[in-house]
Amino acid sequence: QVQLVESGGGLVQAGGSLRLSCTVSGRPFSTYAMGWFRQAPGKEREFVAAISRTGGSTYYADSVKGRFTISRDNAKNTVYLQMNSLKAEDTAVYYCGADLKYMSSKSRWVEEYDYWGQGTQVTVSS
Repeated sequence: QVQLVESGGGLVQAGGSLRLSCTVSGRPFSTYAMGWFRQAPGKEREFVAAISRTGGSTYYADSVKGRFTISRDNAKNTVYLQMNSLKAEDTAVYYCGADLKYMSSKSRWVEEYDYWGQGTQVTVSS
């Protein structure tokens, strides 16, 4: 059984930073491309960032490019999202997803992911 567990969310002031983590168990971690998504109240889940199986390629939504960094440590079965220069509009529940396929332009689609975590709340106060 595959499980994804996110952590690291919280309350931060605008301009601050947070680092989210997502640890995966149940299957070799290097067999997944990984993604981060977020969902604000009343809105659909939206793509934030994705990373290839080896970590050699990354892909970002325009809204976070230059502020957020996705990375992974395959030895620790963990993917990270470093979030800097946070804005009030970054407030959402953040979810990590695991994709058994290779990362591609489709990695921005919710439907591409095979497994999801339970989410972690990020609140940015202005």
